[in-house]
This record gives sequence, structure tokens and C-alpha cells, in this order.
Amino acid sequence: MTDLPATFPLPTHRPDLVDFLATRRSNLAKVMGGPGPDEVTREKLLEIAARVPDHRKLAPWRFVLFEGEARANFGQHIASAFMTGNPNAPADRAVFEGARLNRAPLVVAVISAPVECPRGTPKWEQELSAGAVCFNLCLAAQAHGFGAQWLTEWYTYDDAVNGALGLADTERVAGYVYIGTPDAPASPRTRPNLAEKTRFWKN
Repeated sequence: MTDLPATFPLPTHRPDLVDFLATRRSNLAKVMGGPGPDEVTREKLLEIAARVPDHRKLAPWRFVLFEGEARANFGQHIASAFMTGNPNAPADRAVFEGARLNRAPLVVAVISAPVECPRGTPKWEQELSAGAVCFNLCLAAQAHGFGAQWLTEWYTYDDAVNGALGLADTERVAGYVYIGTPDAPASPRTRPNLAEKTRFWKN
């Protein structure tokens, strides 16, 4: 066995981090407000989000950020797409749909952007990496004291909205991550019975 160099950082037990992960819950976007992260913190959150498993270092994802007026401006595309698909909906529904991104001061659309890999990295692995980015961004935001929620909702899968977002044919939205200051504590939720979800493989 090769001895590790003296400067190698050995694993350290982090009970504070263990407790954070063990008790983490999503914050509801609808009860988020300001302030959101400043520019320096926002860049740090994105750097942390990008530290995910990524087979062959393809970085098969990208970010689209919504802050300030951009949230309402993009919301008009969401409202238009909804009313086009639901022509009998009441007019006030357009107002509701158009305000979707206003629920938090920062909304990050994480785009799954698989690339052709000469060495054959499967598209599925690249899409999983984009999903990991979404969750890592939530963890980063909450570790900085903000609230965060990873949502998709109907507009994630709408062609008109995705066209306004500028997606290529090979791209999909992995999720919209809402980041802000929660106005209420995260609600508890029932967790799965892990015994029912776990087994040891036997030949």
C-alpha cells in the first residue's frame, strides 16, 4: 500500500454538515422573498453547483439566470403559452402565470445540454449530471442561509416557453431553482420507508 503524502487532506468528520444533510428540506418558492444572493454570492453558488459527477468532464449543462425585471419579462412568455393552450381560462390566470418567476429574487434555469462524446459517454449519464447540478445548487443556497426549491412545473415542458428560453433541439430544462429568503420555515414531509426501498443483492 502506498503511503499518502503528508499534505493529503484526510477525511474529517463534520457533524454540522451531517446534521445539515440529515435535516435538509426544500423551501416553498411561494413563501420566498428578498433579499437574494448578491453578485459575489451568486457566482459562488454556481461554482458549487457545478461541482458534480461529470463523466469525462463534458459539463453537459448550462445556466440561465433570472433577476429583477427579467423575471416578469420572461413571465409574459409563460403567460402567453398558458393562455394559448387554455383559451377558455379566465383572464386573471394570465396574471398568475406571468408572475411565476417573481416568487423568488433569483431563479436559475438549469439546462441539460448533452454533447456528442467520441468516447461514448451515454446521454443518460449526462442528464443525471444536470440533475445533480440542480440539487447541488439547492444545497449551496441553503448552506449560505437562503431558501431554495427545485421545480419543473408545466412550463418546463412547453415548446413555446422553451423556444423563448433559447433551447437547442438537444437541450431540456432540468429544473428551475428558486433562491431567496424564506418567509416561513420549511414544511416537514413524510419520508419513504427505506427498508422497503433497500435490499442486499444475493446470487
